[in-house]
Amino acid sequence: MTQQKQAVVYCRVSTVKETQETSLVRQREELTRYAQQLQFTVAAVFEDQQSGYDVDRDGLLEMLDFMKANSIQTLFIQDETRLGRGNARMAVLHLLLKQEVTVYSLNEAGPLSLNEMDTMLLEILAIVEEYQRKLHNAKIRRGMRRAVENGYRPELNLTERGNLEGRERIEVPIEEIVKLRDRGMTFKEIASTLQGLGFQVSKATINRRYIEYAEQQEQSAESPE
Repeated sequence: MTQQKQAVVYCRVSTVKETQETSLVRQREELTRYAQQLQFTVAAVFEDQQSGYDVDRDGLLEMLDFMKANSIQTLFIQDETRLGRGNARMAVLHLLLKQEVTVYSLNEAGPLSLNEMDTMLLEILAIVEEYQRKLHNAKIRRGMRRAVENGYRPELNLTERGNLEGRERIEVPIEEIVKLRDRGMTFKEIASTLQGLGFQVSKATINRRYIEYAEQQEQSAESPE
């Protein structure tokens, strides 16, 4: 017996009016039936009653997380406008392509087809994202080189490295932040340096912790012995 593959169904209407409820029910029933005809098991159905120009949709975001967590790479929709409209549509398509999701459209009776313009825009988005990643990594390496040139020795100063997967909250090494700051590094450069060592910290967090440390030092100096 052939094992059925898993898929999810996504339905959307633009408003919360009662007249739209019927459309949601119809989409859910038709898409579930269509998926089953193609020998897919529907693992979950996600719905939104919200404008397609918004990307902050509960159903959509939950669907993306669910598919990634369960390694599901097939999605059924009524038509491409259900994913979104305008820039929101391109953003959702980009995320789905990154997760290597195959989108089936009921209206097209098969996998969703993209026109030349859509394909070109998605390729541009992918290229831009890749260069952003390279630039970020380059800034981390630059920050680390500058720190080492200024005498920073991470293998001696950091006794515990951060979790590279970011699954646990890592305490910010305030002593190292102070040392790097004293060597003339900016908060942004310090953040890049610590991120390269596995600490999941932002420039804002480092700035805040440094100010807190400075205030504590000031209070200690003012307090009577």
